Amino acid sequence: MSVKIQKIREHAELADAAAVWFHEKWGIPLEEYRESMEECLKNEQTVPQWYVAMEGEKIIGGLGVIDNDFHDRKDLAPNVCAVYVEETHRCRGIAGEMLRFVCEDMKNLGTDTLYLITDHTAFYERYGWKYYCMVQGDGEEALSRMYVHEQK
Repeated sequence: MSVKIQKIREHAELADAAAVWFHEKWGIPLEEYRESMEECLKNEQTVPQWYVAMEGEKIIGGLGVIDNDFHDRKDLAPNVCAVYVEETHRCRGIAGEMLRFVCEDMKNLGTDTLYLITDHTAFYERYGWKYYCMVQGDGEEALSRMYVHEQK
């Protein structure tokens, strides 16, 4: 079965299931995801945006684009956030495809520079992201890596 990436702004029927799925993966309050997806569905601004990777009717991956992913560098925006692929579906290139998809979609929306905060050290480089700097995550002692992706 093939994987299809869906834009929540074009598939309002997926918003509630997506909010629950992201909440279960990241532990951020469900209402925060619901509010962000409601903003996405209004199509009034470029950010926030939400995407899910579907295999049939099942969400097997997802990510979003928000202004700030809980760090001190408010000037580095917008941020790709909540990148996740179900463990049973990893190592198939799904995360890379989602990252490519979101970068292209955001460029089409007029945003060609995206940022991403992570503790991974080599994963995102495979997909054209470049290490940018260290940032302080909200409520975290250790610094995290900030990556940038620019499309010309």
